[in-house]
Amino acid sequence: MLITLASGATIVLSSFLLFLVQPILAKQILPWFGGSSAVWTVSMVFFQCALLAGYLYAHWLQARPPRVQRVVHLGLLAAALLTLPIVPDAVFKPAGEADAARGILALLVVTVGLPYMSLAATSPLLQRWLSQAVAPAQQRQVYRLFAWSNAGSLAALLAYPFLVEPWFDSGVQSRAWSVAYVVFALGCAGVAWRATAVAAPAGAAPATLGRAVQAAEPVPGLGLHAVWTGLAMLPSALLLAVTTHMTQNVASIPFLWIVPLALYLLSFMLVFEGRGGRGWYLGPVARRLWLLPTLAVTVAMAWALSASGGVLHIRIAIPLFACGLFLVCMVCHGEMAALRPAPQHLTRFYLCMALGGAIGGLGVGLLAPRVLTAYWELPGLLLAVTLVGLMAGWRAGLGRWTLRALPLAAALAAVGGVGWYGLEYVRAQHAGSIASARNTYGLLRVTQAGSGEEEVRRLLHGTIMHGEQYTAEDRRRLPTSYYGETSGIGRLLAYKGESGPLRVGSVGLGTGTLLSYARSGDDYVVYELDAQVVETARRWFRYIADAPATPQMRLGDARLSMERELAEGRPGNYDVIAVDAFSSDSIPVHLLTREALGVYTAHLKEGGLVAFHISNRYLDLSPVVAQLAQAHGLQAWQVDDSPVEDHLSFTSWVLVGRSIPDRLQEAGWLLPATPDAPLWTDQYNNLFKTLKF
Repeated sequence: MLITLASGATIVLSSFLLFLVQPILAKQILPWFGGSSAVWTVSMVFFQCALLAGYLYAHWLQARPPRVQRVVHLGLLAAALLTLPIVPDAVFKPAGEADAARGILALLVVTVGLPYMSLAATSPLLQRWLSQAVAPAQQRQVYRLFAWSNAGSLAALLAYPFLVEPWFDSGVQSRAWSVAYVVFALGCAGVAWRATAVAAPAGAAPATLGRAVQAAEPVPGLGLHAVWTGLAMLPSALLLAVTTHMTQNVASIPFLWIVPLALYLLSFMLVFEGRGGRGWYLGPVARRLWLLPTLAVTVAMAWALSASGGVLHIRIAIPLFACGLFLVCMVCHGEMAALRPAPQHLTRFYLCMALGGAIGGLGVGLLAPRVLTAYWELPGLLLAVTLVGLMAGWRAGLGRWTLRALPLAAALAAVGGVGWYGLEYVRAQHAGSIASARNTYGLLRVTQAGSGEEEVRRLLHGTIMHGEQYTAEDRRRLPTSYYGETSGIGRLLAYKGESGPLRVGSVGLGTGTLLSYARSGDDYVVYELDAQVVETARRWFRYIADAPATPQMRLGDARLSMERELAEGRPGNYDVIAVDAFSSDSIPVHLLTREALGVYTAHLKEGGLVAFHISNRYLDLSPVVAQLAQAHGLQAWQVDDSPVEDHLSFTSWVLVGRSIPDRLQEAGWLLPATPDAPLWTDQYNNLFKTLKF
């Protein structure tokens, strides 16, 4: 009993740390790789592969003699301790055009590779050791520890944004996690020592402490291994695909990625725990109760991809996709749990599970952005779900032919429905689009609408518009969208331009709309993270080509580029720096910290101003900018603009400088710093507190 409780506690702690380290490190490296949501996606791929490495290690180790298992695992724990604390080395900061995905993977391997692998190996190893130390009748109960493991992961997932991030900076988070890992390592070493001391030799049935010997079950065949892998791969791939779709094409809401991942973990808990360890999926009746609504919701998700022009209202879309993902996970994970082997083979079962998860993550997170020109993986995965439904329908229909016919008929109908709506989605993606490009940072689409003088081209990144331009020659120089003449940036450039030629630094390119203000003699420098944005702006829009002087393009993260320029003694001497990178949910917070504002001001001329574009549907960033300005002894004036012209959008710009000219003050209001409000720094920032409720 004691060893069971000790094993369970160790597994829960390992899983808690396993998931807690992911946001801790991802947040620290966000500034180095441009603050994109792709950092989270690539990080998740690494953690899935590291999980696979841990499970592979566990499978290899459990086949060794008990003494070897003990020595090797204690050695791994000791080696992992030597890599602490988990603080990323600045040597991994990327150069301007370096491959972000490759750099993220290399950094994570060096920083947390060994600790993470040891944490990943804990659950399968301890379950295997425990199965050798209990009576045969209780052996299958060890699978319940996998549900405990996922409960620990879910606790970490929910604790980070609500308990950890709001109160502790990145440095404290890393050190606290490292201390907790030391506690885990000591506890795991004690359990490993005790468990391997009472375990039977590898491959033998338990015979210790007078327990009866259980006959060994044959090794599962390759076909069953393939089924395990496939059933694990599909939910993993769908998790990333649905998360990407929800955050980029449904609503740019911060922390929305938490919901799909929490449901994914919950499904594991339900299929491996409850009803005496049998889970809440097994049984012909239970299968039908899960399968039939899953097939219906899968068809609904396929319909939602193109419904309402591909922009279904979030009140429908978010619950639909969240519910659909959960049901698919329940069916796939439930079928996998129904096929779990005897505990003597559990490590190969978990190995296939991890392999499937890694394949799904790699396919959606790394391969799809490089191979597919749009988000075709989501309709493809929904079709694959219906095919799994056919298999589950056959297994759920045991008994009379009428009972077998119902789930099979539902599965066949779902195949047809998803196929039909999948084709509709393909047609919708091409409707109005004249070009699309995809890479690690997401999908860019160029659309064209209207005709004659009203014909306009738009650049979209998910649901966020990054600029538009009239195609008519006499109108294409007009400033549009967020850059109208009465907007904060429009007023600022007009005022500064009265004194002569301007030198302007722009953080973010979009379509290049800001260049519509460029005059002969002006010098514009554009910092752009994504080379694909520059290529698209040059090819499909005319702002760059029509500028009186060709603007300088500096690829890579703006802040890193500016820091390098200062280090090399090349300040920009800008009259104006326009920072326009905060319209989506995955805002690059490293561009909105005390240190970042210090970099901007170091690049300004005497009397120069920084203009922050803070228009955002879900975040109120004005108090953040006010605090930053106060920290540097600067003034912050907010200028909101609600134009009536169709080609212009509502905007909020905040102008920051030593003093704000009277004419600009008349268009806005002073932003006072909120007393006792936290100051965003490189070590502390919290998006949750800026949400508009």
